Amino acid sequence: MDIPKINIENLNLFIGKQHILKNINVKVPERKITVILGPSGCGKTTLLKTLNRLTDLYPDFKVSGNIFINNANVLKLNGEITQLRQKMGLLSQRPYPLPMSIFNNVAYGLRISGRKKKRILEKRVENYLKQASLWEEVKDRLNDPASCLSIGQQQRLCLARGLAVDPEIILADEPTSALDPLSSQAIEKKFMELKDRYTIVVVTHVLRQAKRIADNIIFMYLGEVIEQGSAKEFFENPQQEITKSYLSGTFN
Repeated sequence: MDIPKINIENLNLFIGKQHILKNINVKVPERKITVILGPSGCGKTTLLKTLNRLTDLYPDFKVSGNIFINNANVLKLNGEITQLRQKMGLLSQRPYPLPMSIFNNVAYGLRISGRKKKRILEKRVENYLKQASLWEEVKDRLNDPASCLSIGQQQRLCLARGLAVDPEIILADEPTSALDPLSSQAIEKKFMELKDRYTIVVVTHVLRQAKRIADNIIFMYLGEVIEQGSAKEFFENPQQEITKSYLSGTFN
């Protein structure tokens, strides 16, 4: 196992009396793509939300256990939640650009972190748009509203905005589910390029996508982790009958 960037120990989550995440123990390696895989409703997105404490937004969610990122237990943090979330760029199923220009969507995070000089902003915005493979498509219309972009372009803009806060981790919740095949391919390709610099955690239920991009797999079913480990081992030598059934397409 590679050096873990994220170490989750005995994580449980309840909504009322409903046990959603059940005694989760997983390690996410640094600077790799870890895919959380499993059928719809198995707890993948909920697990992702615990990593940057988005579960705090739901008063009826009760979380216990430990989540260590860089050896700091994020579930025990009090006044540092904003800084925690800045360490994690987040891509949702559908892109949510801010209601402002293309330029200002990326500059927003930069300004929050104190970089406000125009010349520095211009260079940094260009840099992050290039990282998201969007610069060539938008460099002549940076003052246009972000809403004028296609869905695929908006998702790459949201990626650029997330990268602009200098995260260590990129969290992606089914980031290509609303995109056309070409846009999906662009996002997958970008993840493959970015993993040398970032730890990337992707939620998906699409086996083909997991096979294309994953270095590491966490396979979930009904709120439990069934298997975890290298993608090669997972796909070529699954250990559990549930996993074998899921991979063979006979899962029900």
